[in-house]
Amino acid sequence: MNEYKILFTGTMGAGKTTAIGTISETSPVVTDVANSDKANPKERTTVGLDYGQFMLQSGDRIRLFGTPGQGRFDFLWKILVKNSLGIIMLSDNSRPDPIGDLAMYLDGFADELDTIPCAIGVGRMDSHPEPSLDAYIDALSARNRIIPVLPVDVRRREDVLLLVDTLLAQIEAGLGEQIE
Repeated sequence: MNEYKILFTGTMGAGKTTAIGTISETSPVVTDVANSDKANPKERTTVGLDYGQFMLQSGDRIRLFGTPGQGRFDFLWKILVKNSLGIIMLSDNSRPDPIGDLAMYLDGFADELDTIPCAIGVGRMDSHPEPSLDAYIDALSARNRIIPVLPVDVRRREDVLLLVDTLLAQIEAGLGEQIE
């Protein structure tokens, strides 16, 4: 049996904890505390990491790690991304500037994105259809990044698994060959 690590990242409230809990076959470990950020109405927020896991049909284990979303915890991003097979970035389309939010994570993981695959899930598109997926693709193209962008509802297991499958397909296609 092999074990692989996938990192979930994105802004506070983008759905990292929910996504991991949606697909984890064990009760997820979360480090949520009462939110002290008055700019965000969310009641609780992650300050350490989220952790879950599930098994592939092959018997291999996928370990799921989630970062805190607040920029002040960016030092943890570099710790948590170590030995990751890939990154799933979640974007909340209901935020004032989701493309700007994405830029912060593209910058924060710029070195890693040169060597490991990534998939982007955009949530809350049903209630906030703008910016469109094309706007995300254009923003990525302006940075010379080709990354799959998918609409997701992190509460739906099949949506989160599609993100994971998209990431694994990139790895199987050899986009993650630099990792050993």
